Amino acid sequence: MSIAIPSELITALRGAKHVVFLTGAGVSAESGIATFRDAMTGLWERYSAEQLANADAFRRDRELVWGWYEWRRMQVMKAEPNAAHRAIAAIASKVPRVDVVTQNVDDLHERAGSDKVLHLHGRLNRPFCFACGHPHTLSAGIPNEPEGGRRLAPPQCERCGGYVRPGVVWFGEMLPKSQWDAAVEACEACDVLFSVGTSSLVQPAAGLPLLAARRRAMVVQVNPNPTSLDGIAQINLVGAAGVIMPALVDATW
Repeated sequence: MSIAIPSELITALRGAKHVVFLTGAGVSAESGIATFRDAMTGLWERYSAEQLANADAFRRDRELVWGWYEWRRMQVMKAEPNAAHRAIAAIASKVPRVDVVTQNVDDLHERAGSDKVLHLHGRLNRPFCFACGHPHTLSAGIPNEPEGGRRLAPPQCERCGGYVRPGVVWFGEMLPKSQWDAAVEACEACDVLFSVGTSSLVQPAAGLPLLAARRRAMVVQVNPNPTSLDGIAQINLVGAAGVIMPALVDATW
């Protein structure tokens, strides 16, 4: 099936000096990574993701929370970048400046070849001490977690002996300031902003396309479903990112 790419988008992309990609869970889902909306099974079927992704849950039952995140990290490490990740990386070789601003906590953009990635919600592979914040280096290799999940004691900090927590932004926590400030700067300075695979519901990231629109950048949405960004984006490309993004690269260059 051929994908119709609007000519005005091709023209804008060919002439762009600075492009931003804001990516969400839909991009990682195309690599088989479960989203927070997916029903959980096994040990975690009695919980929602929101019930486990917060500091109070870690205080109450750190083995349950650490086990869940190690299962998620295993899933990420077994996954491969998909065609959308690769197409975004390919555009970076055609445009003078490309920033990837992601709400995802995996490293699939980096593995696809993107070298300037801002992680608004942290990274699974960058845990740190819950008590003192000291970074913790994980053991090499893919965690060997059963599909049904298991409780797992987190490692302890080499500096203070406190327990290590996942390196992600939990509900109720602030986004990392350096990443957020860089994302705002990029969105206010870009010529074209793509919102790819994101529901445009989670704040404050959902407000980033508005910053670009106010500065008269072209805002493009790539999503199989309607979102609140539909009326703001100049161009809405409806479909899977892994189909649309490679078609965009092929049509433009």
